Amino acid sequence: MPTVVNAEDCKDERSALLAYLDAQRGGIRRAVHGLTEEQARSKPTASALSLAGLLKHVAQGERGWLRVLQGEAVEFSKKQMDEWQDHWTPSEGETVEALLALYEEAARETETAVRALPSLDATFESPRYPWDEGGTRTWRWAVLHMIEEVARHAGHADIIRETIDGKGAFDLVFETGAMPEPDWSLMEG
Repeated sequence: MPTVVNAEDCKDERSALLAYLDAQRGGIRRAVHGLTEEQARSKPTASALSLAGLLKHVAQGERGWLRVLQGEAVEFSKKQMDEWQDHWTPSEGETVEALLALYEEAARETETAVRALPSLDATFESPRYPWDEGGTRTWRWAVLHMIEEVARHAGHADIIRETIDGKGAFDLVFETGAMPEPDWSLMEG
């Protein structure tokens, strides 16, 4: 992870989980920094993933989990599988700017919902998916799962971005001001 979560942001478990989730979101957001729409939609690796597609997927995915967590009944059907597949391909009108705004909105909604919980031990019913039996889960499990998912996709985004223009995660961290570039001379032996 190219950014450090500040200890001050981790005063309790809930704050720490939200801070780590947001740190991973930052990796996704930074991956599209400074790119054209064409670059963000390009698929320069052996994968079928684009940065715009990853951005859409994580925004839609977080919103989907929030609906499940808030008790909305979800059935996993062929139709939902097709809709899930659509998460990976932005439509013509889904610009990087619009997808970033959607992701920010999803992040605010998640933060509000998690902060409003009486406890991270509060439960919800996770739907059955082809890859998961579903069942009773805690919100703690859900937030950890969101961190896991976004971190996985932030890694994908790092590789795609570096393939596009050679900028790695640390380059983007320093370029966007997410962290100041260290004085590398202090690291000399």
